[in-house]
Amino acid sequence: MKFDEIQIRVRYGETDQMGVVYHGNYALYLEMGRIEWLRKQGISYKSMEESGVMLPVISLNINYKKSAVYDDVINVKTQVKGVPTAKIEFEYEITNEKGELLVTATTTLVFVDMKTNRPMRAPDYILDAIQN
Repeated sequence: MKFDEIQIRVRYGETDQMGVVYHGNYALYLEMGRIEWLRKQGISYKSMEESGVMLPVISLNINYKKSAVYDDVINVKTQVKGVPTAKIEFEYEITNEKGELLVTATTTLVFVDMKTNRPMRAPDYILDAIQN
């Protein structure tokens, strides 16, 4: 499957008093990676929601290997796992500038029809973008 990588510089406000990234901020880094991955496939959250489709996270799993620290430039590698159905699963690896593995993670999101607030199959335009 296709993957994408983005780089993020760790900001001071994302760290604790020891200069270590607060664990909850990794979820934000994953979201940034996921949004950019979708955007590079020609899909934006904004246009998806305007067409009546939400994509809430229903599962998040993060395995911490090593800490990122203030001013590190981290690399977030994002890819889709399998072919989306009513759900779409993403896998991530976060590394530092030295190439050291900091985090592995997965998220599962579900396609939801905003009118009915019920799960739905992945729209064809999304499947086409992902599989091409």
